[in-house]
Amino acid sequence: MKRIWISLSLLFLADAARAHPGWGIVEDRAGNVFFTDLKQVWKVTPGGRMSVAVPNVHTHELCFDTGGNLLGEHLWYEGDATKRWSQRLWRLSPDGQLSDLVKSRPAFQEGDSFVRDRAGVRYWASHDKPPVIRKAGNTGLVSTHASGGFTEIGRMTATPEGVLFLMDQGDLRRIAADGKVTTLASKLSSIKTPPRNVRQPHYHQGLWTDPAGNVYVAVSEEKVVMRVRPGAPPEVVRSTGPEWSPSGGLIDRDGRLWILEYRADNAVRVLRVEKNGKETIFDPAAPAR
Repeated sequence: MKRIWISLSLLFLADAARAHPGWGIVEDRAGNVFFTDLKQVWKVTPGGRMSVAVPNVHTHELCFDTGGNLLGEHLWYEGDATKRWSQRLWRLSPDGQLSDLVKSRPAFQEGDSFVRDRAGVRYWASHDKPPVIRKAGNTGLVSTHASGGFTEIGRMTATPEGVLFLMDQGDLRRIAADGKVTTLASKLSSIKTPPRNVRQPHYHQGLWTDPAGNVYVAVSEEKVVMRVRPGAPPEVVRSTGPEWSPSGGLIDRDGRLWILEYRADNAVRVLRVEKNGKETIFDPAAPAR
């Protein structure tokens, strides 16, 4: 059966001809790093050993719940006969037990967000025009968290304290825990005069933060990672070109930068950068260590 992959975001439905890399890369409480290559989820131990943690899943995002379980999805196209997308949600416990949270069902539903804070509150962009940011806690009660005149919401991340950062047609926006919206950077770009396509949905990919309150953005079209610090202009912290583009990343508990990268042929790898600049590459095509 022919399968055409697509991500959870409805933005991708309007642009299915383009490749949509995964941006899921996360660190657990023990210092293990997990990342997706859209075929499976890989685990990298603190010692650098690499192995498949969750096989045969097509997930773009990853997150942890309040119990330390790794969460993701498996998304597939059923075929031209039905022209439907299906999805299941899975959970990997800290001791390695894999189970389904939600069995097979129609995909692209609101509410099952992988953007979560430390308390387990889920945040997502609604399907409204214009969209709003909604949230739901452990009780399941859904409420509107922010409606700051958004246009087309792309990637989003949450700090442990519930501060959100998101891309909105090329603009980097911040939502405080009380729902107040501010714009940190308009037409975020490393180019002095941002190109006209900077507002396209896939110009920017994953976002992540560090304990100091800085936010990082994978500007995949420019093959750079940019950092935005409070009260300072955006800056490039890493270039990944010419072959590779960044799609996600994290700052680990030791302050090291991890960058999830993809190539035009859909190859995926992870680059870890130490504070002293030393680099280590974790490549699914050559996982033995």
